[in-house]
Amino acid sequence: MVEPIPPITLPAATNPVQEGEWLQRNLHKWLDQEFLPEAINHTIAQRAAQIYVRQRMEDENDLGSLVLAIISEMQAFDFSQSFYSEFAVANAVSDILLDSLGIDRCCGQ
Repeated sequence: MVEPIPPITLPAATNPVQEGEWLQRNLHKWLDQEFLPEAINHTIAQRAAQIYVRQRMEDENDLGSLVLAIISEMQAFDFSQSFYSEFAVANAVSDILLDSLGIDRCCGQ
């Protein structure tokens, strides 16, 4: 029988605004490095960080729930000027957070 993947819980937020600023910088950097630097990348990173901060202020610590919130809310974002989608952005946020926690994201480990 296949075992479910256990949820990943972030430490409680002590300064969600500072976390959001950090996330925005790192996501913007990731977006610029993954394809080509585009002006819209700043706006994408800013919007994703806003969603993240609001979720953290509402005491959301579950990484899966944070990813779903970003996907859900970024669906209203106009990605027509970008290579990215709400799914790519949410996955990048997840990877950035996992890296910051020292969690290996390769191969389901």
